[in-house]
Amino acid sequence: MVYFRNAGVTATLVLLLRIVCAQTIVLDNSTISANESTIAPAVASVDAQNSNSTAALFEGETLQLTDAVLANLTDLELSNVTLFNFQNESSSEEKLSKRTLFGKCKTYLGDFLWPSNSTWNVFNLLLGGSLIETVPYASVCYDSFGNYDKDKCDFITNNWINASIYHTEDPTSINAVLFQGLTCMPPAFMPPGTQCTVGGYPAYAVTARNVAQIQLAVNFARNANLRLVIKNTGHDFSAKSVGMGALSIWTHNLKDIQFFKNYRHGYYRGPAFKLGVGVQAFEAYEAARDQGATIVGGEGRTVGVMGGFLLGGGHSPLSSLYGLAADQVLSMEVVTADGRFVTASETSNPDLFWALGGGGGSTFGVVTSVVVKAYPKIKVTTLTYILETGATVTAEQFWAALRAYFDGFITYTDAGNYEYFRVSKVGDGQFLSDMGPWFAPGISKAQLEALVAPLFAKFKALGVEINPVYTEYDDFYDAWFANFPVEPWGSNSIRQASRLFPKSNWQDRAKLNATFDAIKSVVEDGGYIIAFNIAAAPRTGYPDNAVNPAWRNTVMHAIVASLWNASSPEADVEAASNRLTFDWMERWRDVSPGAGSYMSEADYIEPNFTQAFYGSKYPKLYRLKQLYDPFGVFYAHSAVGSEDWKMSEMILGNLPSQNSKLCRI
Repeated sequence: MVYFRNAGVTATLVLLLRIVCAQTIVLDNSTISANESTIAPAVASVDAQNSNSTAALFEGETLQLTDAVLANLTDLELSNVTLFNFQNESSSEEKLSKRTLFGKCKTYLGDFLWPSNSTWNVFNLLLGGSLIETVPYASVCYDSFGNYDKDKCDFITNNWINASIYHTEDPTSINAVLFQGLTCMPPAFMPPGTQCTVGGYPAYAVTARNVAQIQLAVNFARNANLRLVIKNTGHDFSAKSVGMGALSIWTHNLKDIQFFKNYRHGYYRGPAFKLGVGVQAFEAYEAARDQGATIVGGEGRTVGVMGGFLLGGGHSPLSSLYGLAADQVLSMEVVTADGRFVTASETSNPDLFWALGGGGGSTFGVVTSVVVKAYPKIKVTTLTYILETGATVTAEQFWAALRAYFDGFITYTDAGNYEYFRVSKVGDGQFLSDMGPWFAPGISKAQLEALVAPLFAKFKALGVEINPVYTEYDDFYDAWFANFPVEPWGSNSIRQASRLFPKSNWQDRAKLNATFDAIKSVVEDGGYIIAFNIAAAPRTGYPDNAVNPAWRNTVMHAIVASLWNASSPEADVEAASNRLTFDWMERWRDVSPGAGSYMSEADYIEPNFTQAFYGSKYPKLYRLKQLYDPFGVFYAHSAVGSEDWKMSEMILGNLPSQNSKLCRI
């Protein structure tokens, strides 16, 4: 016989044993089934005046789960209602007891305490019908889910890589498919005979349109020990939006936008936007254009710029001028791990506000909206050109010209510029670098021509001819839209990593030589590089937040991709994957000791990730993680506190598989 020392544990276990039972309520002393005719959504309209919000709550934010709603469900004796209760453990002993009740791993399908179908059905009733059982995006290409459709399959296949805008409209589709387990891709990308399964995608997703739905999902996941993931658009390189058997909160539909001409809070006086966390870059920029304003967001059109992008720092074509996306935040609305809905600002929950400002997504809570600074309308000049080897340009001339460009990085970022360029090997001794674009906010064509004149004079002296194309735009939106197309997505034959190279490497000739040689050697070995000449320490200053300190010292964010043929033997794929982390990236780390990496575009198995992604901010972030999320409700790969957990299986020998169990170490 098993005895429990803590009465709370016994009560919890008794409750959980009832999960397998049918769901009922008691009405007029009669026990009846809990169904759509007897159970209303668990939501109440809350007076926004009772909030600490620094800007009026959106309608969906006034629709909340309250103690009164839960008390009513308790009075009705709804089966397992405590699965949806707010966290109420007050002592460390109670917290430890609850944490250890389930064992080391999250609860999964097939486990004794996995919620029954009837429990999921009641959960859906309380949500108001917003629960989705996962059917993978590419399932229409297979018979596995009974929804085969050749025309839809052809469309998905033709747009799988080149149209992220379609993936982001799916509740579970993500960019980093390799770590999901490659369990459901169009057949054209997979070996013959491959089938479609849910794999590392979440088991269920909540289509969140109000706060109550998010609170219910957080409470249910915490109380039933389910893995919880958050998906906005799914762009992250590290598959933070998926997990086998998980419950997912899909925030994509939280798209309200409000503009304030004169927002006032704390130190700030000026224009601002409040945006729902589901707002994507193209929507945010359109809203700013319509108000004659400018806001800081990403270059990718479909990125959810108020979600993981901003929470992880968020670099922008405007960063050299205004800083990172996280630097623009004035307040946030967020559901924390205890299920409560709170405001985080410099005057309300300031430590949470600090952590959310660059400490990473899916870590401290589910953000529903963000208030950010807005700037005046700004003109932009862009420049594009192609530098490549050929009949008149040797490899030596190519690298000399590229080095001449590198020499000016500090000058260009000091002028507020941002350059997006690629470097690749296109043949034996043949190389290509395209500038696409050189983005110069607040600068006229004549001013940009003057800025780059010394560089192009060096090109000419080297015997390198290019065809520069300048374009002036009246505002940021037009320049951004014309130069940044919809980004690629979902390749199963790539791994990426990145490094934030410090300004100090450009202030020492020997260090710059070593840095350039490290970049060059990786390209010569076949690495494909996408890089940004960018700074994130504007002259106007930046706030004290959780942004990786490496960002404040950088002048180049460089991404390198290792590519392989999807049909290659697994040993070859594993070698290509390992080359990225343990060879190419090691060269970059060696020339930039103590620097870091941008967490959202990073190596999936970055060594010493706590230093690389968070730097000196990590100890404080970890303490706040334990304070706000003592049960580990929120987990994401390489997020704060993730070192306390592990996936039960690996891909290619050393890549944690999201198609496996999540367990405490």
